[in-house]
Amino acid sequence: MTESSAISWQSIRDEVLRRIRAREWRPGQLIPHEADLATEFGCARTTVNRALREVADSGMIERRRRAGTRVALHPVRRATLEIPVLRVEIERRGQAYGFTLLSRAAELPPPGICARMGSAPDRPLLHLTGLHTADGQPHALEDRWIATDAIPAAAQADFTTISPNEWLVLNVPFEGGDLTFSAHAASEGEARALRCAPGEALFVTERSTFQAGRSLTSVRLVFAPGHRVHTRL
Repeated sequence: MTESSAISWQSIRDEVLRRIRAREWRPGQLIPHEADLATEFGCARTTVNRALREVADSGMIERRRRAGTRVALHPVRRATLEIPVLRVEIERRGQAYGFTLLSRAAELPPPGICARMGSAPDRPLLHLTGLHTADGQPHALEDRWIATDAIPAAAQADFTTISPNEWLVLNVPFEGGDLTFSAHAASEGEARALRCAPGEALFVTERSTFQAGRSLTSVRLVFAPGHRVHTRL
């Protein structure tokens, strides 16, 4: 694979993965240095570095400073998870989407949010709650905190015309985050909003995202009974 100097990091990533899967580079084997790969592919070393970071994130190689890069002995297959736009998910099912903003305020976050976002307890955050619906029926209850010092535009955004979920996906890039899944017994308030029985088992996701070491947002989504999650391996 010796194309032009304009070769993309995606092409290099795909070729590295091909060699691993074809056992041209075997489990535990050191792969060539970045400089050697850059010469082979006719590109900048930074392009190779970007490709190898992507492959490392997939669990197929292990990178150690001064020890080189090896093909993983026991590669980890990782599920691909994307931040969904709930409107798009609902409309793809042929249902009519709706969103109602229930509350909006600048508030001091509770201890759990401070810990999750690495936020000081005396630092106000934008607190939003809203209800997503499908064909007029409750789909998910959203409880979100946004760091407006990291996302100043959020302070002026009109979340009555676009949900915070969709606005953030469209406008705010992020580097990473964390995601938890749990089952939860519906509280009285959740039961009223989601039109279910108090104590009924509900699916809950809690997600935080960050950029350049700064926390951006933390959201808790409580889904109506019967919700399912689909992903790829």
